[in-house]
Amino acid sequence: MNTPPSPPGAERTDGSSVRIGALVPLTRPGWVEAGQHLLAGLELAVREVNDAGGIVGRPLELVVRDTAADPQRAAAAVDELARLGVAALAGEYHSVVARTAAARADALGLPFLCSSAVLDALTEQPTEWVARLAPAQSHGWQIYADFLLSAGHSRIAVAAESSVYWASGARILRDYLAPRGGSVIELDMRALAPTAVCDELVDNRATALLLLVGHPEPAVSIVKSVRRDQRLAEIMIGAPAGQPEFAEWARLLGDDGAAIPFLRYLPERLSPLGAQVETALRERLGEAPSFVAFEGYDTVAVLADVLRSHGADRARIAESWPRVAVEGTRGRIQFSRTPGISVWQWAWTPIQVVGRDPAEPDRFRILHAS
Repeated sequence: MNTPPSPPGAERTDGSSVRIGALVPLTRPGWVEAGQHLLAGLELAVREVNDAGGIVGRPLELVVRDTAADPQRAAAAVDELARLGVAALAGEYHSVVARTAAARADALGLPFLCSSAVLDALTEQPTEWVARLAPAQSHGWQIYADFLLSAGHSRIAVAAESSVYWASGARILRDYLAPRGGSVIELDMRALAPTAVCDELVDNRATALLLLVGHPEPAVSIVKSVRRDQRLAEIMIGAPAGQPEFAEWARLLGDDGAAIPFLRYLPERLSPLGAQVETALRERLGEAPSFVAFEGYDTVAVLADVLRSHGADRARIAESWPRVAVEGTRGRIQFSRTPGISVWQWAWTPIQVVGRDPAEPDRFRILHAS
């Protein structure tokens, strides 16, 4: 591995803090609620590490930067955090933003443990500097496609916005469903108003509509339009990217937001550690924690273990990815080289397809599991 020299401050022995840079979307147009959950998990784990004595007696410090779902802002944050002497980077929710951050971290020789972003090609070329906890999009979305087929859906429309992430998702679905008798009809949301989506669904005889669009808009407007169209009373709406996971979805849509299956990265039953962390996260957030909060917690759990074992030298951290074996909230975390994935990957976190219960929208029903 080509190892750039660590800047002054990257390895301290004077008892000062060990610093981790955290990239989190905390303002619009970022998905703010996801960012808040991610940060809650990161902060809870840092507090627990410090309560247990820190990193060989040195406190662990989180240096947070808001990416606001802006790749350029994230790149600037990576540069700043590298200058500040952080030992590693953590976080980020949005795939397109994480891709830019990963490329910059790779160029600088700064270890980056990506918490939540799923885009398969997180970096253009294989890198030793980046590892990821979230499952790759191709893995999770193929599980979602299996769910669609098992539920009897073969004519599937996708309402899609223009981005690398949405285009990648549509391609995964199309490539997986076509050999199995399914078809994907793409509706370009740059050209269609939410109300016009309804006519397209009727004309194409679709039995399922997937939301490959941003939250809250246009996702909320599309759901409202479809739910109010009597011609589409039987159509299933789905959101593989997880928009219905967060409480804001239920607040904005009420009953209309139920029975919309999405991907969630949790086991059917949490381990004792997971249950303990869930209780603490619920107290911190004032609501049920999403899987994104668990991703944040697990990120710091892994980095703290690496820092205790290998110190704060950046090259040694990156070299440790294949030796990680940490009990996280959702299973034992280990990284490997996975075909088609350019970074060190946890293969795989548990995956569920879940939906809000129509009879009790605050409760989730597991519909399908990996």
